Amino acid sequence: MFTRVFAILTLFLTLSFSSAAHAQDNAKPQITGTIQNQFDAFSSDDFETAFTYASPFIKQLFGTHQNFGVMVARSYPMVHRAEDVRFLELRSVAGALYQKVQVRDASGQIHFLDYQMIEGKNGWKINGVQLIKPSGLSA
Repeated sequence: MFTRVFAILTLFLTLSFSSAAHAQDNAKPQITGTIQNQFDAFSSDDFETAFTYASPFIKQLFGTHQNFGVMVARSYPMVHRAEDVRFLELRSVAGALYQKVQVRDASGQIHFLDYQMIEGKNGWKINGVQLIKPSGLSA
């Protein structure tokens, strides 16, 4: 009896993880598209368009696209004026999806950022961005 229950539980968990991974794989092009579109808007100082890719939480937090633009320009200059953007892994952490992004700024410095993404009725939105600090490794 225990073996049968264990086998059914194992099958259920395998199918659940497989289904979640498949859904995550299907979401990646839409998620990276949302983030890239926001980078494109920032590159031309179109903060009004960039603000449309923000989640309702972010919109409520900043209130206007002008406030949002000031925050990005001051706090995330590597995002505001990115020279190169590369999308790395998309992963799930505690039920939330995070897209890791590598950005090269105008001076050539590389930065890594985590974009928390949420899906709404109008597609994927950016719910927050966190600069990932270097791990402190040295050669």
